[in-house]
Amino acid sequence: MKVVLSWLKEFVDIDLNLEELARLLTMAGLEVEEIQLVGLPIPPAERHEFHYSGLTWEPDKIVVAQIDEVMPHPNADRLVLCRLHDGQQEHTVLTGAPNLFEYKGKGPLPQPLKVAYAKEGARIYDGHQPGQVLTTLKRAKIRGVESYSMVCSEKELGISEEHEGIILLDPDAPTGMPLVEYMGDAVLDVSILPSMARCASILGVAREVAALTGKPLRLPRTTLPATGESILGKAAIQITEPEYNPRFVLGLIRNVRIQPSPYKVQLRLRLAGMRPINNIVDATNYVMLEIGEPLHAFDYQALVRRANGNPPTIITRRAKPGETLTTLDGVERKLDDFTVLVCDTAGALSIAGVMGGAETEVTEQTTDVLLEGASWNFINIRKTVASQKLNSEAAYRFSRGVHPALAPEGVKLGLERMALWSGGEIAADLIDAYPVPHHDPEIDLTAAEIRRALGIDLSLAEAETLLSRLGFICQREGETLHVKTPPHRLDIGEGLVGKADLIEEIARLYGFDRIPARRLADPLPSLQEDPDLAPTEKVRDALVRLGLQEVITYRMTVPEREHRLYLDDAPERSAPYLTLANPISLDRSVMRRSLLASVMEIAERNIRLRERLALFEIGPVFLPVEGQTLPNEDWRVALVLTGTRQPPAWDRKEVTPMDFYDLKGILEGLLEALHIPDVTYRPAQNSTFHPGKCAEVLSGERVLGVFGELHPKVKEHYDFGTAPVLAGDLSLKALLESIPVAYEVGAVPAFPPVLEDLAVVVDEDIPAARVEEVLRQGGGKLLTVVRLFDIYRGEQIGAGKKSLAYRLTYQALDRTLTDKDAASIRQRIIRRLEQELGARIRS
Repeated sequence: MKVVLSWLKEFVDIDLNLEELARLLTMAGLEVEEIQLVGLPIPPAERHEFHYSGLTWEPDKIVVAQIDEVMPHPNADRLVLCRLHDGQQEHTVLTGAPNLFEYKGKGPLPQPLKVAYAKEGARIYDGHQPGQVLTTLKRAKIRGVESYSMVCSEKELGISEEHEGIILLDPDAPTGMPLVEYMGDAVLDVSILPSMARCASILGVAREVAALTGKPLRLPRTTLPATGESILGKAAIQITEPEYNPRFVLGLIRNVRIQPSPYKVQLRLRLAGMRPINNIVDATNYVMLEIGEPLHAFDYQALVRRANGNPPTIITRRAKPGETLTTLDGVERKLDDFTVLVCDTAGALSIAGVMGGAETEVTEQTTDVLLEGASWNFINIRKTVASQKLNSEAAYRFSRGVHPALAPEGVKLGLERMALWSGGEIAADLIDAYPVPHHDPEIDLTAAEIRRALGIDLSLAEAETLLSRLGFICQREGETLHVKTPPHRLDIGEGLVGKADLIEEIARLYGFDRIPARRLADPLPSLQEDPDLAPTEKVRDALVRLGLQEVITYRMTVPEREHRLYLDDAPERSAPYLTLANPISLDRSVMRRSLLASVMEIAERNIRLRERLALFEIGPVFLPVEGQTLPNEDWRVALVLTGTRQPPAWDRKEVTPMDFYDLKGILEGLLEALHIPDVTYRPAQNSTFHPGKCAEVLSGERVLGVFGELHPKVKEHYDFGTAPVLAGDLSLKALLESIPVAYEVGAVPAFPPVLEDLAVVVDEDIPAARVEEVLRQGGGKLLTVVRLFDIYRGEQIGAGKKSLAYRLTYQALDRTLTDKDAASIRQRIIRRLEQELGARIRS
């Protein structure tokens, strides 16, 4: 939020310099991210803690001046000459500002125009260059007329990007006064945390400054009397669902003149980040920024016409099925059934708390204005904003909570601002519907509770002083402080939560930096070991050692993003999801069912930047169970490989892409590191993976997971290159439960091994794993290593056959094996192969 310093000073006296004020707010939880200077010089300091931007206006070079006459240029239709007085002497100033054309050639002006005037030598921004380019005013001839100074636009003074016309100041601006003295200002860009939403207004920040400095707070007051005919009988309110709309207030002002707001009002709105429109709309925005209550102005006569000449009835209700509304931004919006609308008997007028409708907006023909101030259910506003993708300043505040007590105060202030700026007459009374009065929490607090939480000895009198400065109503009753929450705060809870909230407020004002560091006084709770944590870390460490990089992804997604992982007719596409009641965004509306889909998205995004990716994630998926509120959380391990097996290098002419066996090797390394026994692999069918390039990995009879190469049609759903995409999806629970409690560790052999190669011809349909199993059965304990190094198919071994070549290692722990020992082992192996598999040895 942008806090205008001069505006802030209307509510609280500030004798700190900008640096000290920014530091004070930041330490209290209102972090100042940047300070924009509007004409003011940067505070003197050796080193600034905050970032400053803006242009300093030299007092003797940039002043308030008055234009007494606008004359035509002798050689250019799009230029004019202004007879201008700067408080010392008269000048003829050349300009092409279009907002002066209406005064051209009309002789001396009955009311001089007050302007910002830059003299020769002044440093300003070039209004014709993009961005902020500094320039110094010098003498030059333009179309035959000498020019050495200029009247300035907002862009040239660094106020905004507006440069179509010059600044026309308010008539009471004193001619000759340095502009920095008249309207120099500073804007603090403050980050409003969710817990500090009450500070999303100038008054909200002023409350904090007053509490932090001990200065008195000046609350805004309405002083203009309501002299018009009463609003009672001129309109009515009907609230259909009070839980969504606890309070609704209406006020009326008649005979307004639609015109620009005073320049100082426009300037404050621009500095606060809002665009001035007209005096009526500006009044609603001004009050919203001033006290934090968003308002909405309706054209009252348009409402009467919609009611066929009768007094309008304002109705708040939820949208009907298929209902639409064209909002002020010109977009026709389809409304959700949870969206709350402000309506009349003819239909919808606005999206409650977010944006008004186009049909009843204030226009140049408006004469009477019906002003709305209300309170809305902040969760419902959030849902509407997320669904409609429609953010506004009003929605920003209502979605974080606005106290119902602000509604009548905002309407009164809004009506007074409109009357002052438009000459309208305020109707007496307000229509105030308040079906669900808000209860402000009351909490009891003791000095012992403060001491226990903060570790400081603070008396109840000191706590009372601190809380009272924040507007809390305090009363001491013996050893207890009874505290009532002020009627502008929604962030204070009840009971224990309320006590914690109050103690936090005491700590903020006392100063977090003043609280000493102390040892924890309470005994530490006994350590509760997580039996799954250590083995999960083993899985993570093993994958990292194998060269994979861990990623962490969102647990929220949308079904359409996960459906990319499956074939178009896969049954997984119809599986139910756990839907979030209040999603943070439209693309995070359900809890994921697939961890692999999340990792695939990361791989897709990063393969454009890397030649090789090897990623993994360990995390939960959420599977709804019918009749059960909470889902089953199944923890998974997802792996994705794609790209080259090795990065290009000077000693490698060609690089090959990773394939199925690279992923299988990683899985073998993982399972070996975890000492999981009886690991086998078998072919599998899965809608995500390529037929024939997909397998299940098992420990005994238990399936640990599935892996393989991505199906070509599934790969088309993603933006990958030509290299294969390998992926795996394992059950973490199955992995952890398969890790043995203890495992044997063998000594390093002291005797040399015997190495032998053996080529076995078997039927094509016999898997290599089965051959290896028989080899180990035949070799017994002396056969320590079996490694497949070649597969051959060809006419020499016959159709339907394949040759598998193995490197066998024989080794004993207690002696050196002889040739006779090796031959005996070899014969046992061959005999077992012939008996079990009908195999023959390839000569």
